[in-house]
Amino acid sequence: MLSIASPSGQDRSITSELMIWEGITIQVCFEADWLGLEASGAGRPWSHLELQVMDPKGAPLPVTDTGYWSQFLAPGEVEEAGGAVALITAQLEEFSHTKTWRVRRARWEQQDLFG
Repeated sequence: MLSIASPSGQDRSITSELMIWEGITIQVCFEADWLGLEASGAGRPWSHLELQVMDPKGAPLPVTDTGYWSQFLAPGEVEEAGGAVALITAQLEEFSHTKTWRVRRARWEQQDLFG
C-alpha cells in the first residue's frame, strides 16, 4: 500500500498488486477514494483502477494496446467484484474472446519471432 498526500492535503491510500495473466505480468493499482474526494467532502467520490504491463514490456492486453489502462468507477464496484485483481481478470477474460484481441495478440507474437 502506498500513502501520498492529495492536493487537498488528505492522505491517499493506493493499493498495488502484481498479477500474471496469460504469461504477462501486470501491476494493478487501486484507490478506493480517488484523490481523497469523499474524505475531504470536496466532491463526488470516485474509485480509480489502473493497470500497467510490467513484463514483457510492450505486451498488449485485451483492454489496451499500450500496456497502460485507467478506469474510474463508482465507489464499491471493485469490492463487489471481489477486489481489483478479480475485476481486472474478469475484464481481461471477457475481452479476450474478441476477434480484435486474437488478431492483436497474434501480431504481437509474430513480431516476437523475428524481433
